[in-house]
Amino acid sequence: MARLVIRGRNRLKGKVRIGGSKNSSVAIIPAVLLGEGESTLENVPAIRDVKVFAQILKDLGALVSLNENTMTISPNGFTSHVAPYDLVRKLRASYYLMGVLLAKFGKAEVGLPGGCDIGPRPIDQHLKGFRALGADVSVEGGVVRLYANKLQGAPIYLDIPSVGATINIMLAASMAEGTTVIENAAKEPHVVDLANCLNSMGARIKGAGTDIIRIKGVKSLKGTCHSIIPDDIEAATYMMAAVATGGDVEVSGVITKHLEPVVAKLREAGASIEQDGDFVRVIGPDRPNPVNVKTMPYPGFPTDAQQPLTAVLCRARGVSMVHESVYENRLGYVSELVKMGANIKVQGRTAVIEGTDRLVGSPVTATDLRAGASLMVAGLSAEGTTDIYRLEIIERGYESVVEKLKGLGADVTRVEE
Repeated sequence: MARLVIRGRNRLKGKVRIGGSKNSSVAIIPAVLLGEGESTLENVPAIRDVKVFAQILKDLGALVSLNENTMTISPNGFTSHVAPYDLVRKLRASYYLMGVLLAKFGKAEVGLPGGCDIGPRPIDQHLKGFRALGADVSVEGGVVRLYANKLQGAPIYLDIPSVGATINIMLAASMAEGTTVIENAAKEPHVVDLANCLNSMGARIKGAGTDIIRIKGVKSLKGTCHSIIPDDIEAATYMMAAVATGGDVEVSGVITKHLEPVVAKLREAGASIEQDGDFVRVIGPDRPNPVNVKTMPYPGFPTDAQQPLTAVLCRARGVSMVHESVYENRLGYVSELVKMGANIKVQGRTAVIEGTDRLVGSPVTATDLRAGASLMVAGLSAEGTTDIYRLEIIERGYESVVEKLKGLGADVTRVEE
């Protein structure tokens, strides 16, 4: 166990380089098991979720080497269709093993996924897709069991544009017979990144990034070399930290297209933003303007950026409203911000935030990954010292977070309990 100690009210200034996308990595790492031969993944973030997935692959029999931000994976010896239950429970994205193992072996046994507690996140759309492809599906004792004598391409309409379901169906359908058409598909950048990786392995996927994806199954895939896209949520978090502290921060190594909804809201909040090539420079105001925001599937405002934005708005000059439309209980962290002097009232899925000119450091707990990011942003802008407990939750998705914050002039310390 560890905690992050932040002595706030330092104006962040300088440059920070963004690492590879967590959301892309946890889909692409298991995906390359479908290839015959070694694969090399570059720009892999050095985060806890990646390390857990690497161990899962090793337990399945694959050869895995992780050297800084490069991961080499060889499926040699990969013969098991049963995922290690204890590791699967440690991260949400372990459910991508369902599509991979089903495509590879025609069967899979994967425990129901773990990850952050942000309310019900059912996998019914995943299972609906597997059934449409011809798989028998059962859920018993917390384990999903899949079996298919043959996977057959099919038309699949998703009731909601679920990222997880879109990715899992893409994985399973990549080696099915015939053509699969996913309608109302998710359009997030990491869906496109996975499709590009699978295509480099020999898959035939078209339409990723639109709401209709077509997958023509192939008999086999090969190894590949692929570079993970930058993490748009990590970038958004540092941009918001700049605004919260009235700072001047250049966030580099990004794809600016992926940050458009965040840039729009921060400009509305009074930030001066310059972007060119692969960087965004954010200059924050003394205090932000109030804004209203509703989370939406891409290209709308991302749910993963909702919590850190809420922390920014705690010091706004007026009343803001944040509506969470994606996950039911993603406002559960608000009580931790209230401990720091925030004036927030939650009405269903909407947080009404009355800005204050003063947040005060306090002992708080990271209840989930992005809630931890919110407390981090709040602590940077608060007076006094903030102790954020369960730092390891933040480290699940933020690479070298202490070092990067120090590089921007923040007074932060990692303390082992």
